[in-house]
Amino acid sequence: MAAPVALSIDEQITQLDDARRLVLSDPNYYPRIIQGILPIINREARVELKRWAADFLAEGFASPQLPSQQKEALGLIVLDTLKSLLENPHEDIVVLESVVQTAATIYPLVLKWIINNPYDGPTWERMLAVKSRILRIWDTAATGVRICCIKFAQQVVLAQTTGPDPEPRRDGSEMSLSLVPENHPLIAPRNLEAEGSGLLDRILGIFQESTINTVLVNATLNSLSLLVRARPRIANKILNVILNFNPLKLANSPMTPKLRVMVKSMEKTTRSLLIHINKRDPQNPLSGRIQQYVERMMRSRTEIFDEANKKRGHPEYIDGMDPAKRQKLGGQAVTAAANRLHVPPLAPGPHTVGELFTITTDDALKKFDVAQLSEDLVVKIGITILQRLDSDILNQAIDGIRYRYKSLESTQPGEFSFATLPLSVDDDEDEYEPDFFNAEDTEQILNKLDTEQPEEPDIPATDMTLGKFTLPLPPPLTPEQAIRIGQDTITRVFGVMQTLDEPGKKTKAGMNRLAASTYDRDAWITIITRLATRAAAGLEEPPAIIKQEVDAGSSLSLANNIRESLYVYVLEDFRKRIDIAVAWLCEEWYNDRVQAKYETDPVLHYDKWVLKVLNGILPYLDARDKVLTRFLSEIPALSAEVLERVKGLCRDPSMVNLALTSLLYLVMMRPPVREIALDAVEDVWATFLLTTSFTDEDAKPMAAKYLTKWRPGFADRIKAAGDDEMKTNGSAAAA
Repeated sequence: MAAPVALSIDEQITQLDDARRLVLSDPNYYPRIIQGILPIINREARVELKRWAADFLAEGFASPQLPSQQKEALGLIVLDTLKSLLENPHEDIVVLESVVQTAATIYPLVLKWIINNPYDGPTWERMLAVKSRILRIWDTAATGVRICCIKFAQQVVLAQTTGPDPEPRRDGSEMSLSLVPENHPLIAPRNLEAEGSGLLDRILGIFQESTINTVLVNATLNSLSLLVRARPRIANKILNVILNFNPLKLANSPMTPKLRVMVKSMEKTTRSLLIHINKRDPQNPLSGRIQQYVERMMRSRTEIFDEANKKRGHPEYIDGMDPAKRQKLGGQAVTAAANRLHVPPLAPGPHTVGELFTITTDDALKKFDVAQLSEDLVVKIGITILQRLDSDILNQAIDGIRYRYKSLESTQPGEFSFATLPLSVDDDEDEYEPDFFNAEDTEQILNKLDTEQPEEPDIPATDMTLGKFTLPLPPPLTPEQAIRIGQDTITRVFGVMQTLDEPGKKTKAGMNRLAASTYDRDAWITIITRLATRAAAGLEEPPAIIKQEVDAGSSLSLANNIRESLYVYVLEDFRKRIDIAVAWLCEEWYNDRVQAKYETDPVLHYDKWVLKVLNGILPYLDARDKVLTRFLSEIPALSAEVLERVKGLCRDPSMVNLALTSLLYLVMMRPPVREIALDAVEDVWATFLLTTSFTDEDAKPMAAKYLTKWRPGFADRIKAAGDDEMKTNGSAAAA
């Protein structure tokens, strides 16, 4: 057998992206796919695959659509993988970021598992190893990893501190120190509380460092918002540290554009956090102090950046006129000159489209690559500029670009033609201006005809419009692959039907209704039964060939696979799903009738599956069940073999009444099968009710009543049988 072809990295990533789209549409696939990708993120795996898998783990555990119970179970599975990746000293930074984010999400879940399962010491040891490794690389890793470490520390502090209520929340999703019992064999509440307090001090320590990292400060401020809201007992400690922090401290250094952005970012983040805290809890004891701090910081910010603007200075006036007098004398002229936009003309030579629309004269801005910005940021910047842009400036810029375009258009060379060639042009005559449309005399025309080149065929211009894009056809499926894929589809369809509610009372839509138009369980049943009965109609092999294939061990057809699945689905709960069995068998009966009408050697299925369903139901029937009577009365056709199975129930004395009731119902309500039903009742009378010693006292009179009514000669046979029995008993007594 040929070895399987190894897929390239791009092909593997494409398949993984398909899996991601699948779980986004149906979160029920998360457990299966998470367990499936764990083998591809070991240390030896390609970095592209590890990045994708680590990012998928972080995204999956953070998804609100995945229930916390499944997250808890999956968190125990991925611990070994996270530990292995974290302990690799040469691991990729992007992979580490996703791994730390995943660990931050599952830490409270694992802690809750250990609280409820104190025997699982190995799992807690793995979690401690992961936590210890993350806390060790916190101060030495790259900035992106350190931000994720701050998030992990935030989750540890949340889980290892006491919540606002001594009792856990009703939904059970909140993890706090209140859930840890005092006598837990693996974790001590005091140790957890001490570790949480130490981690909080470590988080807040960034505000006391001499060297300020703006990115880490902003990340820390964003993580503190949740701690202040969810843990009121440590909120005052956090707020005191923030109120002693000065985000404008860096403004004392020489102001550069980079430093300006950093200072503004820290100040805005700090101010937003404090304003948000005051809005959520106006009665906070530190509310007044927070308000004073915010106002003082806004004044300082205004003074710092306004002073920086003043230091830039004003342009000098070379005419010596006072600015106030200048405004009075020529205010309109000055305003017009100030609002005048100068668009420099293009230099001679070819130009790109970008140069055509570039109106700035700043070389640094010209070198900036806008493609580095994200599309969302470019859209936001563009909208902001258009909202604040003066309409006069915009019109001037448009006029400048229009002038450039016209100048480029006028400098393009025209079409080459002999009719426009200059005549007798002297190179030394600089002031000579040729007449491109001079009339030609006879001699010039003859000379031109002698030297005229053969006319070249017109070559159509290249069509620049995009043509139709057509995806390549998929490779053809083998019959085995088609059957396997079809079986997977059937399994998913039956899985959907399992989740749908059982049908209640419904209004009949009449004979003109559309089948499978309500998208409920009945619609799925209609679709699946017709796929089994009608899709392969006329395409199956004759019965003899089918028997040979089955004896040889070949795979069954897709239609038979559907029938087997329907059979199993009905027997799982046949009392509630007997209507499905009847609907399915009606489709089989209809298909058999149509095939018998148009085919010379049709493949019939109805009798086979009626007997199979009945054989599956009979062993589980109870004496008070009415499902057998309903089944026999609603299926479209009855045969002697079916009634023979019903007669077999009479071997159990407790089931005689049920079997007779079902047969007598057929006698009364189904005239086409009345005769074979009466034959079955009479056979039950002769075989069981007269010859056995454990008969039902009510069954015998009931059977005799109906047999006497529908079989007139039966009364004489009963009397004769009674006389024979009396003679036999008398002879036995005399002996």
